[in-house]
Amino acid sequence: MRKTFGTGSTWEQKLGYSRAVQVDNTLYISATAASGDNGIVGEGFYTQTKYILEKLGAVLTEAGFEYGDVVQSKLYLTDISKWEDAGRAHGEVFGEIRPTLSLVHVLPFLDPKMLVEIELVAHKSAS
Repeated sequence: MRKTFGTGSTWEQKLGYSRAVQVDNTLYISATAASGDNGIVGEGFYTQTKYILEKLGAVLTEAGFEYGDVVQSKLYLTDISKWEDAGRAHGEVFGEIRPTLSLVHVLPFLDPKMLVEIELVAHKSAS
């Protein structure tokens, strides 16, 4: 079983991707930035990470998953020295769940106001 989830973003059409793809009991969520209706939300690594995780929580819910199903998390940071700020927001959501984690230092994103992108993989055990 394969199911795709989209946001209606023009980028999804232009680049040919989905916000998330579910294959059987696993959900793969594309790297997500702190973009809102009026541009980038938040000016710091903590604020952007927190906002992104809230957005990803909605994606998980739409697909019938929850934070507790997340098994892998990747944080892409434009300034690795700010890992503690991003990590604090990540820990507030995943402190007890403890998925695998990658902190990746990247060059600036297309929009220089974007400081963080997050990608998740969630898995549900077969019932």
